[in-house]
Amino acid sequence: MLIALVLSSVFIYCDHKLASFEIARGYLQSMVSPLQYLANTPLKFLDFASENLVSRKQLMAENQKYQQQELLFKEKLLQLDILEQENERLRALLSSPVQAEHKKMVAEILAVDSDPYSHQILINLGTKEGIYEGQPVIDENGVVGQILHVGANSSRVLLLTDISHSIPLRIHRNGVRVIAKGTGSQTTMEINYLPHSSDIKEGDLLVTSGLGGTFPEGYPVARVTNIAENTDRAFARVKITPEVQLDRLRYLLVIWPDAVVKQ
Repeated sequence: MLIALVLSSVFIYCDHKLASFEIARGYLQSMVSPLQYLANTPLKFLDFASENLVSRKQLMAENQKYQQQELLFKEKLLQLDILEQENERLRALLSSPVQAEHKKMVAEILAVDSDPYSHQILINLGTKEGIYEGQPVIDENGVVGQILHVGANSSRVLLLTDISHSIPLRIHRNGVRVIAKGTGSQTTMEINYLPHSSDIKEGDLLVTSGLGGTFPEGYPVARVTNIAENTDRAFARVKITPEVQLDRLRYLLVIWPDAVVKQ
């Protein structure tokens, strides 16, 4: 023990004062370093695995959250597209060929008659809004029809093309008066009792004549698409196409021809 203590003291003195063991310490450090690395490897592996496991869970959670947000944003975008289309329809509707002094109100279609031989629709305005039977209904392109029945909160509209509907018109180009009748087809109407000598051409625009007191004068209704001049018949057979796309209606304008709005 004494010898060990003496040798230890001598080695300590030599190392401290003379730096005799620097080279040996370097070699020993080099030999021990791999062992220290191997000893620390399991701890580092566990730290690495734990960190990556947490990061992966976090990334999966964030990815799921982003996917949900993307779905919500797409749904919002879809709503915005729909609202934009509806706003465009409403803007076009409000700038429709309505005379400024007429009172008007926007209506929305609630239902369409399922009977193929009956062209009627249901709108969301009724007696509470002052709707009355026979009242004209239009959209941004022209005349749609007229109110047939009125309820408290809804009304039924008879479309131009219904087989029971007739409307007095005039040719916009020359003022010749005609009467158009529905045929039961949403794309075709007919002009009755038109003499062969009448000045009418394909492409002529037909507008309301104001006769009968239901529709105000000057609203677009239809265009002439076909003229069948059969001399064996007393009158020419004229087919016309409504200006309004009756199968794509969403919003309408109900107007009060006799109500004057102060500007």
